[in-house]
Amino acid sequence: MNKITIHDLARELGIDSSTVSRALSGSSRVAQKTKERITAKAKELGYQKNDLASNLRKNKTNVIGVVVPRISRHFFSSAISGIEERAYKEGYSVVICQSLETLEKEEKIIGNLLANRVDGVLISVSMETENYAHLQSLKDRGIPYVVFDRHCEIEENSNVLIDDFKGGFDATEHLIKNGCQNIVHFSGPQNLMIYKNRLLGYKAALQEYKIPFKEEYVLGSSLMEKDGIENAKKLAAFDTTIDGVFSSNDVAAIGAMKYFKKKGIRVPEDIALVGFSNESISAVIDPALSTVNQSGFEIGSTATELLLTQIKRGEVLIQHETIVLAPELIARKSSDRLSKRS
Repeated sequence: MNKITIHDLARELGIDSSTVSRALSGSSRVAQKTKERITAKAKELGYQKNDLASNLRKNKTNVIGVVVPRISRHFFSSAISGIEERAYKEGYSVVICQSLETLEKEEKIIGNLLANRVDGVLISVSMETENYAHLQSLKDRGIPYVVFDRHCEIEENSNVLIDDFKGGFDATEHLIKNGCQNIVHFSGPQNLMIYKNRLLGYKAALQEYKIPFKEEYVLGSSLMEKDGIENAKKLAAFDTTIDGVFSSNDVAAIGAMKYFKKKGIRVPEDIALVGFSNESISAVIDPALSTVNQSGFEIGSTATELLLTQIKRGEVLIQHETIVLAPELIARKSSDRLSKRS
């Protein structure tokens, strides 16, 4: 069957197609009885309004692109929920893409979103991203974008971030207050500000409690589960007994915990653990993992609100803004050394 058009409706009703168009758009220039006739005929014939064509004529698609490293991560799935809920309320659709932590794929995704004329972009950059030319192309085309979770070193950039420094400080302080003195930090790639700031928070907490910082206690990786296992293996080589680990994400912390269990190293009695991001699995593993919650839903919703505000302004030179949300330490059994001693 051919798709029913406005012209088909006009022919069936014996009226001008411009009247049909105005009626279906809710124009006050068309009498109510005529609107009702046209609406009834449209329903009878199965007419569907072509929103895409209409939006393109207005130079709008009412679509925003979302680029995340991995949809499978709890934080990003939560952020997407916040994004979709906020966008839906404002009449926008969402196209979700994942870079799988590679710059090459991220660049291709941005190119595709540009080709499909999205109204704006929300992006959490990949671990490989140090060149931001693809984001500059959005600026050059006058398309607003907001970076969330992972801060980028770009001037006049809009961001929605968690206070990673405070999260790193709070996690390390929590370990210290639970009796840890030799604390290793599982760090992420230092080209990303989130991992730089979590490391700085770790250092600041050590300094606050007059514990010497040791460079060799910082173990960098991509923070996958296998990296957590490999980092855990390295702890035996230190000249002091490691009694605490602050990991820049939960995934690597869980990898370490699995290795410790295999080797008969008790958590938290021998080594206390704190992660970051509050993955859903962290509450149900045994022992439950202490972590820093970064509220993906709130970050996603806030980033969407900021982006839609910029889209509605319709300006190429937009007001840039950075919003920093507070983290929340969630203490669970993996760091509770004090109760084990009593």
